[in-house]
Amino acid sequence: MSKTMIAVVKPTAAPGAEIREVPVPTFGLRDVLVKVKVASICGTDLHIYNWDRWAQGRIHPPLIPGHEFCGEVAAYGAEVTSVKEGDFVSAEMHVACGKCLQCRTGEAHICQHVKIIGVDTNGAFAEYVVIPESNIWKLDAAIPEEYASILDPLGNAVHTVLAGEIAGKTVAVTGCGPIGLFSIAVARAVGASTIFALEVNEHRRKVAKQMHADYVLDPTKDDVRKIVKEQTGGLGVDVVLEMAGHPDAIRMGFDIIRSGGRISLLGLTSKPIPLNFSEDIIFKGITIQGINGRRMYQTWYQMTALLKGGRLDLHPVITDRLPMKDFSKAMERLKTGEASKILVYPN
Repeated sequence: MSKTMIAVVKPTAAPGAEIREVPVPTFGLRDVLVKVKVASICGTDLHIYNWDRWAQGRIHPPLIPGHEFCGEVAAYGAEVTSVKEGDFVSAEMHVACGKCLQCRTGEAHICQHVKIIGVDTNGAFAEYVVIPESNIWKLDAAIPEEYASILDPLGNAVHTVLAGEIAGKTVAVTGCGPIGLFSIAVARAVGASTIFALEVNEHRRKVAKQMHADYVLDPTKDDVRKIVKEQTGGLGVDVVLEMAGHPDAIRMGFDIIRSGGRISLLGLTSKPIPLNFSEDIIFKGITIQGINGRRMYQTWYQMTALLKGGRLDLHPVITDRLPMKDFSKAMERLKTGEASKILVYPN
């Protein structure tokens, strides 16, 4: 094995990133060194690349970003027992502390001291990445590499969709970025009756149609409230899966949810949003859920079962495939709003 590798590096506290030759990372007794086959670009990576306010407050360069990937086990520490060289793997990139109240009561996905590989420590936009053994997820060889590289965002979708009853329910997905699009596929696979996709971006609406949403609506042009009411017998939808984080999308979700329905909120807001608690929540008797990450590791078992069963067609969401050396081109492509999931290949 070479002692150096090619990686995407955020070298300084400024916009952009560079392709550099860096040392192959060292690993500890309970760590696994993975040779990356495919990595996937996330909206978080764009925040880091652009060096926006969130990135300035969270990221400490130099950093190798990247938290969605798959690869093969290349080496491992002396105390590792669950993998062998050549195993096909991905990983849960949220590293929980294992000691806080949340970790010790089955809520490790909301660990109060979580560290994210690719955000807080060096990640997967490189030829090799180091993962704690506890976070490695061994994959069935039948799962395509492209799907294996997007398990992180797919897990967000699975967690959100399956956070309550879904079979036979009417569902609205507000925001059709990759996770919203995956949510359409998951909701369809587990028996949702009617799916409304709400999205202002034309490209994303086209993909939502390919994902077999029943109604794909543009909130800036379509009378969403009227259409939803007409198609649900005047009730509103049973479930809202909020993926946009935009104030207008969130307000729309509260408008179209039926009394007694469920709103699961995954999209992140940039500022506080006013709500009429009496009319929108209390009198409606709705359930509101905050969704963060993936349940460790219930969600991983669920999405693996869905993939192995052939229940999910995710290919329409994957719009671009580029060599990792063209990372900056991928970032510019993402900024156009005409790409959904972009995969990058180290080799």
